[in-house]
Formats: sequence, C-alpha cells, structure tokens
Amino acid sequence: MSGVLYIVATPIGHLDDVSVRARVILQEVDCIACEDTRHSRRLLQHYGIETPLLALHQHNERGASELLLVRLLAGESVALVSDAGTPLVSDPGAILVGLAHESGVRVVPIPGASSVMAALSASGLSANQFMFAGFIPAKSGERLAFLRDFSQLSCTCVFFEAPHRVQATFAAMQAVLDGDRVLVVARELTKQFEEIVRLTVGEALQWLQGSDYRERGEFVLLLEG
Repeated sequence: MSGVLYIVATPIGHLDDVSVRARVILQEVDCIACEDTRHSRRLLQHYGIETPLLALHQHNERGASELLLVRLLAGESVALVSDAGTPLVSDPGAILVGLAHESGVRVVPIPGASSVMAALSASGLSANQFMFAGFIPAKSGERLAFLRDFSQLSCTCVFFEAPHRVQATFAAMQAVLDGDRVLVVARELTKQFEEIVRLTVGEALQWLQGSDYRERGEFVLLLEG
C-alpha cells in the first residue's frame, strides 16, 4: 500500500502561524521535501522536529519528484513544504503532486498560512472574485505587456513582487494604468515590520520613495478591479 503525500502550509513570517496539525504531520512523516533545507531546518528546529529533509526546488524538481514517488509507492509518507506559505503557489511542487495523482497516491492538503489570502483579507478590496497573477516579469517590455493584460479585468488582481524590482513595477503601473486605480501594498506580512497601505497607482512611487525601509521585504500588490 502506498504512502501519503501531505501538502503542508508553513508560516510566511511569524513562526507561530503553523497549525497543530501541520506540526504533527511534519513530525510523523518519513521525509519532508522542501525548497531550501537550511531555511526549513530553522522552522523544524524551532519546534524540535527531527524529520529528514530532502531538497526539491526548481533546478532538481523532476528528478527529486521521481525519487520521492518511489518512496511513496513503497509505503513511505512525505510532506511537501515551501520556504513560506502554501506550497505550489508560485513555488515548485506541481510535478510531484501530478505524479502522485497519476500513480494513485493519496494527496492530503494541510492548509494554513498564505500571503495571497492574508493580503486579500486585509486589503478591503473585493475578494468575491480575484485573479492571482503571481510574480510580475523582470524585463521592462514584458512587465508592461503583462500589466496591460490585467488592466481591464473587473476583479481584484493579486501580484507578487521582489523588493529590488518594486520601484520599476510601480513606474510601469503608472505608465499603463489609470492613476486613480486603488492599489494595496502589503509588505513583510506577519513579520516585525509588516505594512499594509491602501493608496492609488499614481501615489505608489512617491510613497515608496518616501522612506528607505519601504523598499525591503517581499511584496504582495493588490490592484482594484
């Protein structure tokens, strides 16, 4: 009989944002597949969990997934985690989950922290319908085209952005979008310097440049429909 593949959400910042169920699963499985073993080991050490870690990231995803499938089919149970939040949301893991389903391995989600849902819930924007668009492209031309694709949607659009690119993204938004569109900027969610600001597209760049510390941390950007 095959084992079980658990998809385990881990904290996006605050280490206490992990469920009791997730801690039990991480303690009991035979192996934990993670993006960065150093990063995940800090979480496990915080809770005294000694389960072995195996790296599964974008550069080895196919090979690692096939090895883990062999272990699952042999009866072992595996937990899949990402560096932060819910696995597979702009993170690797889809190959492993797909292989598990194709092979009849039971896949069990262990829900928890998600930066997308956390930002939506605190934004004040409509969450009845929303589009998660993931990371905004790094190259200028692709970034502009990407934002144009989402400019006419009537639902809230949610983006991820890295700190070293957020200034360029705000400038691109000003070039492509109506300056009066509401934009919610959520940075460092659940961490010490968490900040959630509701402004307009036209105000975003000036707000960012108003303080050096604002251009730090991971960003979730929510654009009004």
